[in-house]
Amino acid sequence: MKDIATPNRTKGILEKYGFSFKKSLGQNFLIDTNVLNRIVDFAEMSSETAAIEIGPGIGALTEQLAKRAKKVIAFEIDQRLLPILGETLEPYDNVKIIHSDVLKANVKQVVEEEFEKDQDIMVVANLPYYVTTPILFKLLEEQLPIRGIVVMLQKEVADRIAAAPGTKDYGSLSIALQYYTEAETVMIVPRTVFVPQPNVDSAVIRLTKREKPAVMVQDEAFFFEVVRASFAQRRKTLMNNLVNNLQGIPKDKELLEQTLQEAGIDPKRRGETLTIEEFGRLSDALYNQKRNYHSA
Repeated sequence: MKDIATPNRTKGILEKYGFSFKKSLGQNFLIDTNVLNRIVDFAEMSSETAAIEIGPGIGALTEQLAKRAKKVIAFEIDQRLLPILGETLEPYDNVKIIHSDVLKANVKQVVEEEFEKDQDIMVVANLPYYVTTPILFKLLEEQLPIRGIVVMLQKEVADRIAAAPGTKDYGSLSIALQYYTEAETVMIVPRTVFVPQPNVDSAVIRLTKREKPAVMVQDEAFFFEVVRASFAQRRKTLMNNLVNNLQGIPKDKELLEQTLQEAGIDPKRRGETLTIEEFGRLSDALYNQKRNYHSA
């Protein structure tokens, strides 16, 4: 049987089921098998690897994963796609579709029930643009036993995730995801290989989970508060952003300046120039100051 991801087969499937795309679900289906195969290549899977997919659509990527993985679990929110997936994926007995919004699903429980203990697991998906960031954070914050994530998303978001300090794309999203993973953009995907065509180009990003976070900090939640505050107004200095946007610290500029200098950071710098290690030092110095302030 021909692969699902060809223009003719995709068109035939959609016509057979009278399927219409829902813009609210960010549905754009890939119609290029070469692109799909490269995405699966980047996941570096063996015949013992299990895969988690989010938003399988009509099964184009699922099919390529099923050919290489031991087992594929795919979360699909759109009930209209279930009968289509039942037909297109019928040849593959190693695929299970779960009708659920992945953001509301207990993914950890699914992993425990569906996969073997200590199994090599990769998340591989063509993510709907409108929920990319919350899905990535859910997968990482829930500390799932996965090796990594290979996902296609909007190029602009991929640029921000993989950005280095001192660049215009570097921000709180870059730091948050690089805290948990090593991030790299591995492929640019033109809009012409989708139906319907999106308005922007896409990119495939590979996130390899770190064994431990990129920097060890005293309080993880506070570290992320410091990062968010530092980027609240990009054109302002670190000092101004922290005074105006970080809660729970004394608003004494002299004291704050002293704390920054103790952390080896010039208060006149902007947040976008700091490395993740420098944010770690800054966060710990401010955390100690905050504790002293509240215990005084």
